[in-house]
Amino acid sequence: MAAITTIAFDADDTLWQSEQYFRLTQQRFAALLADHADPADLDNRLIASVSRNLQHYGFGAKGFTLSMLETALDITDHRVPGRVIAEILAAGRELLSFPVETLPHVDAALAAVQATHRLILVTKGDLLDQERKLAASGLAEYFSAIEIVSDKNQATYARIFARHTDGPEHTVMVGNSLRSDILPALAAGSHAIYIPHDLTWSHERADEPLAHPRYARIAHIGALAETVAHLQSP
Repeated sequence: MAAITTIAFDADDTLWQSEQYFRLTQQRFAALLADHADPADLDNRLIASVSRNLQHYGFGAKGFTLSMLETALDITDHRVPGRVIAEILAAGRELLSFPVETLPHVDAALAAVQATHRLILVTKGDLLDQERKLAASGLAEYFSAIEIVSDKNQATYARIFARHTDGPEHTVMVGNSLRSDILPALAAGSHAIYIPHDLTWSHERADEPLAHPRYARIAHIGALAETVAHLQSP
């Protein structure tokens, strides 16, 4: 089997916490509109708005904030009070300033594999926000290349693997999203290691490719080095 020389990492909810802050913002949004909609219905309509707007705003806090505003206008038939609009905008700004909390085992795992592999970061979302989180995390020094992209699909990975690796067959992608990190990377020809996170947005869920020969699942990133070695063993 081809030796793995490069490990590519997702960032949000793979290296540091992210989804929990979106959930907190969503709860704040529900409280603001409690007099106008049932919480479950509001959540469904917000998720539908976010998913629908991905093609316009992309992934991240700014698109989420615009979708909250759109949902508030829709729920209230454009009668949402100005005070509520101001509170939604404040919640969106706060979403861009939450502290960066790295997940357990991350520093040790990156240090271990950096000694034997080239590491690159492949993350999607708001450019300024992702740059802020990477700087605050203190993890930038581990990566020889950093790619912040608007979406993750097979073409995205093919381009990144061609630019920064010895080829997809020599690369493994590590992440918490089956839809964004695992399936398109496998389709581009790489290996993939899935690390489930307790909180995963419904848009990022998909069926696990359990029978795929280049796929593995681990409970936490602390098992990464051993799993990479296993993937390239005959």
